[in-house]
Amino acid sequence: MYVAIEGIDCMGKSTQIALLKEKFKDAIFTQEPGATELGKHLRELLLLKPYTMSKKSEFLLFLADRSQHYEEILSQNKNKLIISDRSFISGMAYAKDFDKNFLFELNDFALNHFFPEKIIFLQGSKELIEKRLSQKKLDDIEQRGVKYFLEIQKELTSVLELIEKKIKTRILSLNAQDSKENLHKQIKDFIDD
Repeated sequence: MYVAIEGIDCMGKSTQIALLKEKFKDAIFTQEPGATELGKHLRELLLLKPYTMSKKSEFLLFLADRSQHYEEILSQNKNKLIISDRSFISGMAYAKDFDKNFLFELNDFALNHFFPEKIIFLQGSKELIEKRLSQKKLDDIEQRGVKYFLEIQKELTSVLELIEKKIKTRILSLNAQDSKENLHKQIKDFIDD
């Protein structure tokens, strides 16, 4: 089974994945972007870039990472539990200026029709986002600010609504403000179900 954990930065995805690693010891844990050798270089280009990049170029680099991720990790482990920190859903949400149906087609091509069977969506309030962003060193994307992340969170919701119509998947939406223990129990139960 392929499970994706989605949400904007600082919503607790990393914390929940660390807890899941203790529970699902035989699972394959991965991330987008940056899980492959090519992906590491692309992630560096995308998150630490000291130059301006067009939105189309940014999206295509993420798509290249996703295609390589599919070839090296997802396709090689289809018979195992795969838990991914982000997926094509984030890619579509961050590419908010483009037509969602077209983005879906490109991602379908990059992923060879292999999509998450379960999606966990961690979301938070403006206050929670402000608080958590203020507690860390910000990368290029995080420096875009709270307003930007609220827009992306809204886009994630919109993408998930579209995805429900296009692929067979189950979605669990959770409030990231809940305790990490409660979130972990709900996520674990959802994966086990």
